[in-house]
Amino acid sequence: MTQLVMRQRPGKIQLGLKAAQDPAQLMNRLQYRPQVFEFFTSAADFEPAAFQALKAAVQFVKTNVTEQIVIHHPMSYQGVHLDQLLDPHREAGAYQFLQTSTAQLLELATELDVKILVHGGYGSDSAPLIKAYDSLAAARDVVFERLDELVRQANGHVMIENGVTASFMYGDPQLDERIIQHHYPLVCDLSHVFIALHGDMALTMLALKRLAPLIQHYHLVDSMGQRHDSLPLGQGLIDWPRVLPVLNPHATMIYEVPDETDATCANMLSSYHYLRALEVRSLEGGRLND
Repeated sequence: MTQLVMRQRPGKIQLGLKAAQDPAQLMNRLQYRPQVFEFFTSAADFEPAAFQALKAAVQFVKTNVTEQIVIHHPMSYQGVHLDQLLDPHREAGAYQFLQTSTAQLLELATELDVKILVHGGYGSDSAPLIKAYDSLAAARDVVFERLDELVRQANGHVMIENGVTASFMYGDPQLDERIIQHHYPLVCDLSHVFIALHGDMALTMLALKRLAPLIQHYHLVDSMGQRHDSLPLGQGLIDWPRVLPVLNPHATMIYEVPDETDATCANMLSSYHYLRALEVRSLEGGRLND
């Protein structure tokens, strides 16, 4: 692979792209010299040979393109979402994979000095998991106990992403306050906040402002606010001109907007240009008002 050169862009809006370790996907994304790169992984990446290939891909990106790298923990195992509420007795295989794969990624992240992303919860399929506990409060206790242990083990290499489930979402004032008290390193998926709050933009803004100091990484993606629809920025109901000023300027970001095929990233690029144009107009407006 030929060496690639980074371009610097002014402002807090970064070009962040996402792909699997597949060489064709990687080179499609890396030709744009992203400032942030996130690796998507699946259970198949944790087979011995595939995991060594993942490690080599991470090292290549870090050496040649950017040191700002996030590895997204697998979302499922044999069709089961890897939720923090997994029952080791009822979902033994998925629970064991959650533990072993997280440990593998933590070892890799520590060796290469990159970050891993783990979900604190997922979506509607969390409902039966929550019902297995005596109460929502009891279910949340389990999630926080596991996340506390994960953060202790990670030594600064893990970030926790929000879902659209009551067990771990953003925008519930009591849950937000508990997250703040635990001082978790957060990933904020904007669409997940918006969907969990049923498309309420005012509540979404309150959550973004409240949690901003803890947010280390953003998934920027639009939505109509009712389901996981993964729309390019500007095509949903999220009010991006309102969102832009409250983004943590020290956080990294990617545009988690897929194309029809994983081979290309046109929707990610168009979303970056949409938000970058908003930022440029905002900066120019500020200068005019000085």
